[in-house]
Amino acid sequence: MAWKLLFGSDVGLMSLLSILIVIAIGIYLYLFLRRKMAEDENRESRG
Repeated sequence: MAWKLLFGSDVGLMSLLSILIVIAIGIYLYLFLRRKMAEDENRESRG
């Protein structure tokens, strides 16, 4: 029932899309911040 509602209705598809967007933003922020922290560590170790 819940799967049918999630994939079969407009509200369910919008909810699924919202969840996927939030997960994608979280992954992007994690990768972005990890890259910036590595740059900062390299800058501190050089001088």
